Amino acid sequence: MKQLIVALLIGSAFAVSSSVSARASVPYMTEPSLSPDRKEIAFVSGGDIWSVPADGGTARLLVSHPATESKPLFSPDGKWLAFLSNRTGNGDIYLLDLNKGNLRRLTFDDGLDSLDAWSRDGKWIYFSSNARDIAGMNDIYRVSADGGTPMQISSDRYTNEFGAAPLADGSVIFSARGISNAQWWRRGRSHIDETEIWSKTGEAYTEIMPRGAKQMWPMATADGSQVYFVSDRSGEQNIWVKPRNGQAKQLTNFTNGRVLFANLSYDGREIVFERNFKIWKMNAESGKASEVAITLRGAAANPLRERQNLGTQIRDIALSPDGKKIAVIARGEVFAASAKDGGEVYRVTNTAAPESYVAWSADSRKVIYSSERDGSMSVFEYDFGTETETRLTRGTADDAAPVYSPDGKYIMFVRDARRLMLYDTNTKQERELTRFFTDPPPLLGNNGFKWSPDSKWIAYLTNAPENRSYTNVNVVSVDGGAARPVSFLANSFSGTISWSPDGKYLLFDSSQRTESGVIARVDLTLQTPRFREDQFRDLFKPEPPRESRPASATPAPTASPSASPEKKDESKNTEIVFDDIRRRLSFVHAGLNAGSPVISPDGKTLLFGASEEGQFNYYTVNLDELAADRSPRQLTSTPGFKSDAHFSADGKEVFYMSNGRVFIVGLDRREVRPLNLGIEIDTDFADEKMEIFKQGWRYLRDNFYDDKFHGVDWNGIRSTYEPMIAGARNIDEVRRLMALMAGELNASHLGVSGSSGIQAAPVGKLGLRFDRAEFETNGRLRVSEVITLGPAAIVKSIAVGDYLIGIDGKNISQNTNIDELLENKVGKRVVLQISGSADGSDKKDVVVRPVSTGAEKNLLYRQWVEDNRAYVARISGGKLGYVHLPDMGQGTLNQLYIDLDAENQAKEGVVVDIRNNNGGFINVYVIDILSRRGYLTMRERGLWNVPARSALGQRSLERPTVLVTNQHSLSDAEDLTEGYRTLKLGKVIGEPTSGWIIYTWNAQLFDGTTIRLPRQLILGADGKNMELNPRQVDIAVTRPIGETLSGRDSQLDRAVRELLGN
Repeated sequence: MKQLIVALLIGSAFAVSSSVSARASVPYMTEPSLSPDRKEIAFVSGGDIWSVPADGGTARLLVSHPATESKPLFSPDGKWLAFLSNRTGNGDIYLLDLNKGNLRRLTFDDGLDSLDAWSRDGKWIYFSSNARDIAGMNDIYRVSADGGTPMQISSDRYTNEFGAAPLADGSVIFSARGISNAQWWRRGRSHIDETEIWSKTGEAYTEIMPRGAKQMWPMATADGSQVYFVSDRSGEQNIWVKPRNGQAKQLTNFTNGRVLFANLSYDGREIVFERNFKIWKMNAESGKASEVAITLRGAAANPLRERQNLGTQIRDIALSPDGKKIAVIARGEVFAASAKDGGEVYRVTNTAAPESYVAWSADSRKVIYSSERDGSMSVFEYDFGTETETRLTRGTADDAAPVYSPDGKYIMFVRDARRLMLYDTNTKQERELTRFFTDPPPLLGNNGFKWSPDSKWIAYLTNAPENRSYTNVNVVSVDGGAARPVSFLANSFSGTISWSPDGKYLLFDSSQRTESGVIARVDLTLQTPRFREDQFRDLFKPEPPRESRPASATPAPTASPSASPEKKDESKNTEIVFDDIRRRLSFVHAGLNAGSPVISPDGKTLLFGASEEGQFNYYTVNLDELAADRSPRQLTSTPGFKSDAHFSADGKEVFYMSNGRVFIVGLDRREVRPLNLGIEIDTDFADEKMEIFKQGWRYLRDNFYDDKFHGVDWNGIRSTYEPMIAGARNIDEVRRLMALMAGELNASHLGVSGSSGIQAAPVGKLGLRFDRAEFETNGRLRVSEVITLGPAAIVKSIAVGDYLIGIDGKNISQNTNIDELLENKVGKRVVLQISGSADGSDKKDVVVRPVSTGAEKNLLYRQWVEDNRAYVARISGGKLGYVHLPDMGQGTLNQLYIDLDAENQAKEGVVVDIRNNNGGFINVYVIDILSRRGYLTMRERGLWNVPARSALGQRSLERPTVLVTNQHSLSDAEDLTEGYRTLKLGKVIGEPTSGWIIYTWNAQLFDGTTIRLPRQLILGADGKNMELNPRQVDIAVTRPIGETLSGRDSQLDRAVRELLGN
């Protein structure tokens, strides 16, 4: 089909910015390491590995691949290069033979691995991984350079350990605690970023550096006499050194910029690192540092112009009023196609900037949409008849979510998330209808605004400070006048309005966090009741006589067009009676967690979405109040989230979007079929990456909770990073640089991420741990732990001390990596060869069904909880109970109801543990359970007294408690801590919380990149910002690294003593 040729010129300011960016292209260089002779530096740029002389010069490509390579490390003999690559979907470790060019994969797990170091003798490779600890915690591993199953070096359970630096004697130095390994891109820190540095010799742990700063990338001389690391203890990141028997001192004195990914030469004489996107080198003794001048030369495997199929990347859909056409948005472009059979699409837009919020005109001949072509959102219209595009709004404001009126005379849209605007399609003038509160793009939906059928009113969702931000429906007349509320629910969440075709009522969804969603109905006028009895009486009414006409051989003459009568306008004016409208609210009783209501064109059927047992589907309900059956009827039963539902013009089908595709389901037969759209476009990475960057920068500009940006010049940040993005060579590097940009804000809940496009193979987990010494010495996997309720535990045929001899008939040797044998084995039948002796003489076959990594982590977590519960019961003499909250989500609240079982309720008190809690939203509900006090007692004849709250079914503990926190108690766990202390519910014991608390939203950029938008400030009871301000404890107890391996918990010990009054 003919493609649109846009005649409009892009704004001049934008054009200048783009041309400057194209010229000011600066390559990003990072993650350097020195060769053993200190003559060569390997580093990463553009997702490839390069090599350059240590004194600078021209760099040559060492490893180039369409995937992203990172963290190159020379072996001590200089013959091998270890590095990470995401070519298999997640980061795995590879070895490159520098002489022969052969490549070998070393790790196969489906966790996140981070390459740390080679052993001094070159036999082992040390790395950190979150594959086998609880939640996202890392342990230290090592794997033979010849291959084999990785073994844990340090595995303090539910504790973050990373950044290993092995010494010549086999001991290891590493960082522990905090999340600075995951949040390395953050400039500045909160409490959760602070790390400690430890050494482990045998089974003994020794602290080298306490907390108080972000301390990363520990490096050590061969004998461990000098430990180097990067620290921001002085305010900015610098290189520090800690002698074995002395005080730490700062070696560099940078007052700006960031020092990242430091690497010490094997002889301990020089350190290389990243600073300000470049490679630097430092004399380890004097601290003198300078930039290494590097020129890249080589054809890297970076994307250029490529053909992409977007048939599964659809983001928004709009069905035309005549039901014949469908418009969609994919990768920020607008396309249109036949709604009947799909096929090849008509491309409406062809711009570098993204478009969004597409909608059809009343005559089904035009579409409107918002476009970000000049750095802000403007409304554009495309006419399919003339194949021309017209810009409707201009300026620096963001104009979003445009919608035509049913009569085609107006377009409503939202300006800057605060003004509801009206555009007159005849006069081409715009005016403000009302001011209100809603979310800015990209969080602004397009279902919270609805025209009345007669185009005289607009209903919209809004909230306001005077009503505690409850979300309700207001209406405003297009003729002017003040907006007025028509609903008054004390609920926080709503997203969709639907206006009945006869204009007599509105439907909208409404919900609270932990309550099922409901569909509310507002009758705009008093409704005359209908009676089923009248239907029977109507059967006796005489039918009107049928008109009979004599047959005629000659056709009757037809009227000329000029003589044809005008079609009578049968539409009725929408009437709204505001008196007592508060009392005309009712609910459509669907009996499900309902939302997203859509009324069919004939007004007889309600379509809504509901999540049941974790699966979202569409349901229908008959809206006829006299219908015999008004129970919900499930329309779809397919996996995946669904959205953007539209009835066909005849009301017989529903179009919707799921997993990036358009689907159609018939109301009668309920058969789902895809509408296949042939969307193929050529994408230019050089242009697209700049738009990705600009969109992400704008979203943070418009949504970050502090309009002062924590004191950062956000416009200046754009100027700093724009040339870096221009020099980026793949999407992973773009996202990495954008993460660094977000990190300049020194705030929590930030991040930039996205799929690499490669699906990692799931690795089956057996629920077993193995003895490292036995495997590394003798090549035999002797079981050291069987995880409770894991695959190995439930067959009851494997015990600690047994040997795993083989998997599915393949024998295990010292060079076997069992993760490789268990790839794609999750949920499948696997036969293990198990023996009670090392020689395998009594081996037997044991059939197991491996679980996923996530499932094994959850089993490990539940084992940890039950161990703690037993520990508290033992040291308290059976007097105290124990519960743990791993996060603050709905699932954890449900689990808390289970864990506060009859046994815990019968105790004298309960230890409430929120260490390592990853936050959420349920703090208010947990506080309710802990703070409620008894005031009534109930007793049946002949029985016993029962607290009234328990007898009446309310969740209430009514027992003394203590709260245990640590550095990893973050976000909503800090809200819980604040409430617990403010309400004086008990003592808080352990460590101050994270200082990591802003309520955040995730948003997708047009290419699928996810960016986090921290938007909501949290103030403590003292009125001060809780971000960067950890909640303090009443009794401080810090748990040393390695304590879990001793079977002791000093924080729980102190909590029990406090609760018992000892």
